[in-house]
This record gives sequence, structure tokens and C-alpha cells, in this order.
Amino acid sequence: MAVVVKYVVERNGVERMTFTTKKEADAYDKMLDIAESLELMLEKVDVPLSEQQIESLALEIAKSKDDFMTILKGGKDPVVTKAPAKSKKSDNVASIEDNNDKKAS
Repeated sequence: MAVVVKYVVERNGVERMTFTTKKEADAYDKMLDIAESLELMLEKVDVPLSEQQIESLALEIAKSKDDFMTILKGGKDPVVTKAPAKSKKSDNVASIEDNNDKKAS
């Protein structure tokens, strides 16, 4: 039997994410702290945003905080990297028919 250590980030009694290292869990927890602070700030702006928009915007800003900090400090535009296209689970699954065809040959 193997022993597996997992680090769980929990907010308001809700499990948000599980990590295998404490460093990753702490970084994610810090990012959630930043997002929470940003939400409070965004609620006060004069731009009409829904609660969902505020939450989503705050989380995205927190995820890219280093890029935002660079811009806010008067730095040059950070290099924008597009997120890789998410693969569908079916992309990693072989067709049963294909496997049966190979066995029959």
C-alpha cells in the first residue's frame, strides 16, 4: 500500500484544488487571496459589473499578476502567450473499433 500526501486548498469550507506539493498549494492559496482582494476593489469601481464578472475578472488578474504589475509599473507590454488548446478527453482514447480491427488482422 502506498502513502500519498496531498495538499488541499480550501476556501469557505469548499475544496478548491488539490496539489502534490506544499509550494504549489501555497502559491494557489496566495493567488486566491489576491483575487479576493481584487474582488473587493472591483466592487467599488463605477463600471457596472455583475458579481460573476467581478469574480472572473479578479481571478484572471490574480493569475496574471506579474504581467499586470509590469504594466502598472510602466514597463513594456509582457509577451502574451496563448493558452494551449484544451484537448478533449476523447482525443486520448483509442476507438474500440480500431483496436478490434487490429486484433482481427
